[in-house]
Amino acid sequence: MITQPAPTDLLRVIRHSVVADALGTLRQHDSSTVEFRLAAHSIARALAYEATRDLPVEPIAIETPMEVTTACRITARVVAAPILRAGLGMLEGFLEVIPTAATGFVGMKRDETTLLPHEYYRSFPDLAGAHLFLLDPMLATGGSILGALRGLPHSSLASVAILSIIAAPEGVRAIAEEFPDVTIHVASLDRCLNDCGYILPGLGDAGDRLCRTL
Repeated sequence: MITQPAPTDLLRVIRHSVVADALGTLRQHDSSTVEFRLAAHSIARALAYEATRDLPVEPIAIETPMEVTTACRITARVVAAPILRAGLGMLEGFLEVIPTAATGFVGMKRDETTLLPHEYYRSFPDLAGAHLFLLDPMLATGGSILGALRGLPHSSLASVAILSIIAAPEGVRAIAEEFPDVTIHVASLDRCLNDCGYILPGLGDAGDRLCRTL
């Protein structure tokens, strides 16, 4: 796994053997669509566990087969929002961890000439007091995620976090500069962007590989 100095204190890079193995499958140029989807799913689950580690809980009394004891129950309202289309490949893994989460969606399409995103769809449930998790496999320039973040009612949200499989330092810095309170969870911080705005060493176009549109 490639490691780079974290451009922000709010960057969290997962260190786990299973994640590293799945990441290798994603990077491999000839991994099948099924292999790619399964690896993305596995990493999404791991990111979800890490990103939701500190959600608020309340104590509740339960009865075990032996006696009454105290347990915990998550009290937070959670919303998971994939950035279309590639973010859909992470949604199922997240919902397996937090099955009670509501879902929202943001549709972004990148202009391959300007590298700037264009939003074509946005739909969210009530976000007041919610913990929002934006899902996007690739944090490259940061343009798509910045576009999604700019349209949010930040003052009424309990927290906002980004879950990406691979990030470039340039994208992480762009997010941190404009939204310094947003936490970023990734499986790998890669080296840099190339002239076309793709992450190096990266894994290519996650959306194409997930949707088999190559």
